Amino acid sequence: MIDPLIIAGKSYHSRLLVGTGKYRDFDETRDAVAASGAEIVTVAIRRTNIGQDANQPSLVDALPPARYTYLPNSAGCYTAEDAVRTLRLARELLDGHRLVKLEVLGDPETLFPDMPETVKAAETLVNDGFDVMVYCSDDPIQARRLEDIGCCAIMPLASIIGSGMGIVNPWNLQLIIEQARVPVLVDAGVGTASDAAIAMELGCDAVLMNSAIAHARHPALMAGAMKKAVQAGREAYLAGRMPRKLYSAVPSSPQFGVIAPASGARRAA
Repeated sequence: MIDPLIIAGKSYHSRLLVGTGKYRDFDETRDAVAASGAEIVTVAIRRTNIGQDANQPSLVDALPPARYTYLPNSAGCYTAEDAVRTLRLARELLDGHRLVKLEVLGDPETLFPDMPETVKAAETLVNDGFDVMVYCSDDPIQARRLEDIGCCAIMPLASIIGSGMGIVNPWNLQLIIEQARVPVLVDAGVGTASDAAIAMELGCDAVLMNSAIAHARHPALMAGAMKKAVQAGREAYLAGRMPRKLYSAVPSSPQFGVIAPASGARRAA
């Protein structure tokens, strides 16, 4: 595997993670996820049936856990206690699954993370044997604290969840990337393919998104665009872009060492 994404000791080809909520039905979910090429899919345990209700359609029928790595999350939780309880339930439903996405919200309007509660929940979950990928603010100090606790991936927001505003503070994101020893994934705020490419060009290890695909007019088509954007952004980052040079024009063709006209050639009138 060339240039794999490694999370909690496991390698993945795709650097695009996608959510499974907000689609019209599980058929649309399946088609979009397939088009995205994603191998990791997030699942809101409080909102998605993965076996809790045997009388209702289950996500596991559309996206078999044998094919995809499920990333249960604590979406909708506003306290550390609720988040821990939700993810422990997910572990039971998924036969001891350890990889989870922690999010503890502080406000129902902006869905910004409550960082004190997030840190508290992260400590409990890590001590309980979970591999914790954590949604957080774009504060480099908080990101470092979560990594020190033992989280296996840091997931700062690019902008408000579901806003589609893209990366509003690339400088903070760059600080987090430069100091991190674990994967950094942009989570929340991506609106279109160029946002995903920019995140990857900055050096993010991966991008997680849901609304940008699910709310597109053609979700599967947007999912394919996001797949290409993440791949292109990663390749551009690895290639290393040319330096920016304000007011320093450098011609594409050299000015020196050009081939002189042949001796005796007639000049144009």
